[in-house]
Amino acid sequence: MQEIVGRLLLEHSLLRPEDRVLVAVSGGPDSVCLLHLLWQLAPALGVTVCAAHLDHLLRPESGREASFVQDLCAQWDIPLTLRAADVAQTARRRHSGIEETAREVRRDFLREVATRQDCRVIALGHHRGDQAETVLHRFLRGSGGTGLAGMRLANLPFIRPLLEVTRRQILDYLRQNQLPWVEDSSNQDRAFTRNRLRNEILPLLKEFNPRLEENLARSARRMAIEDDFWREQSESALSSLAAFSGENCHLDCGRLLQLHPAFRTRILRQALFRVRGDLHRLSAVHFENIENLLLRKRSQADLHLPGAWIGRRYNRLWLRRSPPPETPDVSLVIEGPGEFTIPRIGRLWVAIEPAALGEGRQTVEFDPAVVKFPLRLRQFRPGDRFRPDGLGGHKKVKDFFVDMKLDRESRRRVLLLEGDEVFWLVGMRRCEGLRPAPGAAALRVQFQPAAE
Repeated sequence: MQEIVGRLLLEHSLLRPEDRVLVAVSGGPDSVCLLHLLWQLAPALGVTVCAAHLDHLLRPESGREASFVQDLCAQWDIPLTLRAADVAQTARRRHSGIEETAREVRRDFLREVATRQDCRVIALGHHRGDQAETVLHRFLRGSGGTGLAGMRLANLPFIRPLLEVTRRQILDYLRQNQLPWVEDSSNQDRAFTRNRLRNEILPLLKEFNPRLEENLARSARRMAIEDDFWREQSESALSSLAAFSGENCHLDCGRLLQLHPAFRTRILRQALFRVRGDLHRLSAVHFENIENLLLRKRSQADLHLPGAWIGRRYNRLWLRRSPPPETPDVSLVIEGPGEFTIPRIGRLWVAIEPAALGEGRQTVEFDPAVVKFPLRLRQFRPGDRFRPDGLGGHKKVKDFFVDMKLDRESRRRVLLLEGDEVFWLVGMRRCEGLRPAPGAAALRVQFQPAAE
């Protein structure tokens, strides 16, 4: 066993000389085997081994298991970090399942300890049987190719040195070395999906193919190789298809739709990975929903996913961790000349000039004898109409926005300057007429948008 695991560690560069490795130890056979193996191999590999144990407080005997791990690490002189976490209470607070919550709490704990102990990698005790369960579990949930690649030998900071080892090999190693372990009674609880797969479904399937576990693990390795290739291709394509601003990303819908659907999904996965930092809780169904958003004829639509917001805005697809922030309501009465600040939107200057100075995109001028105070500054409301300069008639403001392909969020940021009618869609289009006569005084209004 030492030879198998040692070779795997070296061939795949899972550990490097002078590494500090944190081993997750539950006290069960897999983690005890892993801890002992790495402890034995540490001098030859030039690494330092540390251990961590989290008591989930889900079973009465969990305290005894923590004591067992503590005694074991003391016997082998391995530094150990012990902690307890009320997983059931956390699951209730998060409105999530026990299995999912336990995994997330455990991973957070291990990452924290690894950082504090300066450990580059965290070793987990998953073996080939766990890989088979994972692949089957994800197949039943409808996972795509990435999910069916199963667990990886290395998904830093996590490594799985026992992933190609069978459960029988682990038990044989423990017996040969007279190593104790504890059995987790919850492994027999049929309420947990993985337990039913392990104890009922997989044994039944092995009646059809005794080498099922081996075949599922082999299939996962093949899928992982293909997934790595497509990830590289997707990352390369993403650089030309997407624009990133911090954690936000937008893609060109037209260019996306020109791609093969399989490649398009890969690119969207990679984009979401960049936005979220991971793809946890995202399934094939979520990506089908994004595909439907792209294919729909609606020019604007939203999609809320776990940990992400997707927005179709005409020919752009926006990917964000959360929806765009709401623009505050604006309702400002302008009684006379002055400077006015509109939080998160911009600043407005109103002045009476002796003569017109000229207009621009953010500046308009009116005849002060016709356009009189008070003026009002507000946002668009359904039913608003105005007389766009150069059109020669009235138009609905909403139709004007549609013609300009202005997205929902931008519409909320457009201000309307009005008196007895709408005089200006600020920064976009003034109304017809009402200009000052040559050489006459001018009511000059300037706007400076806030920085994005």
